[in-house]
Amino acid sequence: MFEILGQMKMSKRIGLGAALGALLLCTVMPPLAMAQAPSTPPTNTPPLPWTGEDGASGHPLMTAAAIRQSAANFASCVAGYFPDAAKRGVSRANFERFTADLSPDLRIMDLMDSQPEFTKAIWEYLDILVNDNRLAKGREVLAKYKPIFDAAEKAYGVDRYIVASIWGIESNYSTQMGDRSVLNSTATLACVGRRQAYFKDEFLTALEILNRGDLRPEQLRGSWAGAFGPTQFMPTAFKRFAVDGDGDGRRDVVDNPTDLIFSTANNLKKDGWQTGQSWGYEVVLPQGFDFMLADRAKATTFAQWDQLGLRRADGHPFPRSNDKAYLLAPAGAGGPGFLMMQNFRVIMKYNPAEAYALAIGHFADRLRGAPAFVQPWPRQERVLSRTERLELQQLLAQRGFYKGTPDGQLGSMTREALRGFQASIGSPTDGFASSEMLDRLRGR
Repeated sequence: MFEILGQMKMSKRIGLGAALGALLLCTVMPPLAMAQAPSTPPTNTPPLPWTGEDGASGHPLMTAAAIRQSAANFASCVAGYFPDAAKRGVSRANFERFTADLSPDLRIMDLMDSQPEFTKAIWEYLDILVNDNRLAKGREVLAKYKPIFDAAEKAYGVDRYIVASIWGIESNYSTQMGDRSVLNSTATLACVGRRQAYFKDEFLTALEILNRGDLRPEQLRGSWAGAFGPTQFMPTAFKRFAVDGDGDGRRDVVDNPTDLIFSTANNLKKDGWQTGQSWGYEVVLPQGFDFMLADRAKATTFAQWDQLGLRRADGHPFPRSNDKAYLLAPAGAGGPGFLMMQNFRVIMKYNPAEAYALAIGHFADRLRGAPAFVQPWPRQERVLSRTERLELQQLLAQRGFYKGTPDGQLGSMTREALRGFQASIGSPTDGFASSEMLDRLRGR
């Protein structure tokens, strides 16, 4: 099953569309906990306070005592970053002005180390993100900003529907961007907790953005981890990819649609977007298919997949037989399969979760006018709780299939171990962590 569950890779951004992935069981997630709760528009409700408890990660810098000690030293820590900021061109006056009112937001420590017990299945995740209301708003945005999308497609060769999809899924078209101060959040994370080295760069880059004048402090608001704007740039991603699309001297990816669309397209282009190519196709698998071939490392040509009996679910032929793709079967033998191309990998660079990338690609196709997926999901399947996932790993380890440390996170090692067990009992080797497989491991 799919699992994001607090195991987001620390990539260019940690956005709000991805935050919904914290509710989800996802495949092969890298080991770094940075998931978030879904964002909502600003309200007058005060933020929840820090629980005052040790972090679930067990990291020494996430104990309650260590957090309190770091918080007590917060002002000194922030002030100590000025020499590094000065090397980046931030003036003393601006440094003092921008950091004068910062204070540690310790609630972030709870969010950083949260380990939700229950998650959502991939089909529930897609139901949340790809819905009629969001599609209607997306079509309005595409029509309203058509000249800008035209220009961006011409400049970068990136599909407008993918850009519009990212905008819709990351922030529901600018209505859910987060309301925390990016500077305060990144300063907190640069001085408190277990990811200080990473967030030092994000904090200093946020200062650069303000010092340069691309954005005003009131615009630099977003998620607890520092992602901001309608397509959720982290500060370092902004520095690398943001462009001044309309030539006004600022790179405003928050309130300027031209800069936003151009910058998001530039990001995808620099990550390797292939112009004119799809992200992938839903496919029907033949009876008795060998699911050991469903592996990101086993990309092969469409012609070869065709020889193995895979067909597009909509009945159309594959456009270019020599293009390569890998097979993803996110719900195992009981659900649809997908052949994923280079552009799917590019979307995963934007956010490294296969569930997220599938949602982006599907939402883009729906905006383009394509129908919903043809094959049904196994909605009768019960999602395993974290306790059950931990038990599954422990039982696999007892039988000699799982070689890692059981942690309740169903990554590639667990999937391979489960495939080994499935092969030993004569079941389809799809690596799908179902309640039936847990019962088989229990000997029931």
